[in-house]
Amino acid sequence: MKSIALRASLLTAVLFLAACSSAPPKPESAYPEPVFVADRIVPVDAIDPTSVYDPWEGMNKRIYNFNYHFDQWIFLPVVRGWEAVVPQPARSGVHNFFENFRDVRTMANSILQASPTKFFQSTGRVLVNSTIGLFGVIDVATSMGMEKPDEDFGQTLGHWGVGTGPYLVLPLLGPSNVRDGIGMLPDYMLQNYIQGDLLAQPVRATAFLFDSIDTRAHTSFRYYETGSAFEYQTVRWLYSTKRELDVEK
Repeated sequence: MKSIALRASLLTAVLFLAACSSAPPKPESAYPEPVFVADRIVPVDAIDPTSVYDPWEGMNKRIYNFNYHFDQWIFLPVVRGWEAVVPQPARSGVHNFFENFRDVRTMANSILQASPTKFFQSTGRVLVNSTIGLFGVIDVATSMGMEKPDEDFGQTLGHWGVGTGPYLVLPLLGPSNVRDGIGMLPDYMLQNYIQGDLLAQPVRATAFLFDSIDTRAHTSFRYYETGSAFEYQTVRWLYSTKRELDVEK
């Protein structure tokens, strides 16, 4: 009887150890594969944030920091004063007036890019806004549903295959690259030439000041408010990606 009980105890112990040594079946995951993975949301041909050519990064970061302090202590206070003193309808009129000159810039660059569609769109806007819109103060063209292309000489150079060159942060002006920085000069000369036929020299200087204030007022970006610990790299990547898309459109 004792031997039977002993054998039964040994058998029970063996079965218990076997049950403990066998791993439980792995349950099926109740969580699907994440949708927002880089391979799914980032285009195949997107610019790698680390691949932007920036050999002057040290200098660019110092200029970026200078622009931040200028923005905080001078530019934004002036913009806030502008918005506090000048009524909204007047500010809109100033903005429309300068946008009309940018449509002229688009006309010229559309010709250089051999893009008749953009040329006729921008020409139509200039004709409508310069006449019915009282020299561009009223944006009649947009209210009529007319398309507004936006072209500059940097895009024109890119259209004909000119590379961007190194990334460049310009004092006061912000992110750019060598190609776009050089492209600003013909655009500025064109605008200055047109304004020279319409405005006296002192008025042109005032117009340049108002244009700068209006441009900053319509730019929502604020330094060091992106929430990113790598803001410089993020801005560099965003600018480079945007300009690549501007050239391709």
